Amino acid sequence: MDIDARGPRFGAAVTAVVLAVTLITGSVWLLAWQTLGFALGAAGGVTRSPYGWVFRKAVRPRLGPPAEFEAPEPPRFAQAVGLGFAVVGLIGWTAGPAWLGSAATACALAAAFLNAAFGYCLGCEMYLLVRRVAVRTK
Repeated sequence: MDIDARGPRFGAAVTAVVLAVTLITGSVWLLAWQTLGFALGAAGGVTRSPYGWVFRKAVRPRLGPPAEFEAPEPPRFAQAVGLGFAVVGLIGWTAGPAWLGSAATACALAAAFLNAAFGYCLGCEMYLLVRRVAVRTK
């Protein structure tokens, strides 16, 4: 079942804010929260993530009907990519080196910002590329 395309973009906007505050404050706890959000989104899809729940319960009822839908698999893959960067960020900030934590968090922030501001999902594009390569190698 396809999902409202505005949901992942809303989640990316919240994620971008969380990751920006994480970089500004250096809060490992805030990055741990975002890592949990990525994990839930990767495991159950973006509609099962905390930001997906907020979108579904508080934001979407106030909006008109969706103009476009998208397949849930690319945003789910994007959540898994975000999870990878967040885990590396947590490792960098807790075990060192700290620059690794900052760099991984900044990469995740850049991807979330691109999706939130321009509707360009890097993880979704990676998903499509992986699918094309997988089909060609069969």
